[in-house]
Amino acid sequence: MKKLNCILILLLTSSLAFAQKDKADQIKMALLAAPVDARDGAHVFGFDDDGKFITLREGTNDFVVRSDNPNQEGFEIVCYPKNVEPFMARGRALKAEGKNRGEIFDIREKEMMNGSLQKPGYGSTLQIYFGKDAKYNKESGTVEGGSFRYVIYTPLATSLTTGLPEKPNGAGHPWVMFPGLYRAHIMVTPPSSN
Repeated sequence: MKKLNCILILLLTSSLAFAQKDKADQIKMALLAAPVDARDGAHVFGFDDDGKFITLREGTNDFVVRSDNPNQEGFEIVCYPKNVEPFMARGRALKAEGKNRGEIFDIREKEMMNGSLQKPGYGSTLQIYFGKDAKYNKESGTVEGGSFRYVIYTPLATSLTTGLPEKPNGAGHPWVMFPGLYRAHIMVTPPSSN
């Protein structure tokens, strides 16, 4: 009986240590999406062992980061200022209700128009570190095979108000996506260096 109890305690301790390490790795990974000087105080979201979206670390500054979702294909970590979180949280809630991407866009648009959903601040930036085959290397603490793209929120902006086209002129060129809507933003996808 003593031997069985020792084995159970060892397994439980090992599981707990693995979960703690995974949490630490998720935090390190997520922070790579943030500007270097914002990493120490950023609020960190990630995923528990069951794939549930959770807070991994409370933040002390204006930045929010999210770790890669292990239940989705590809790799993606993100960073954005706190004023974008209501918009993101609403998207997560609608997804949990079973809404598809188009429905989520439409519902959030209507709610921003009627004032029941806070829209991202004009000029707030979503930084996305991503890659279909990218991965986080725990040993080096780096993302391998990833690149950035940027979303600069510009509610109601158009080609006329920004001077930018509605489609990129070439690889890496900025353009206005969803012009004239509350979810309008300037999209910038620098050419991959990989």
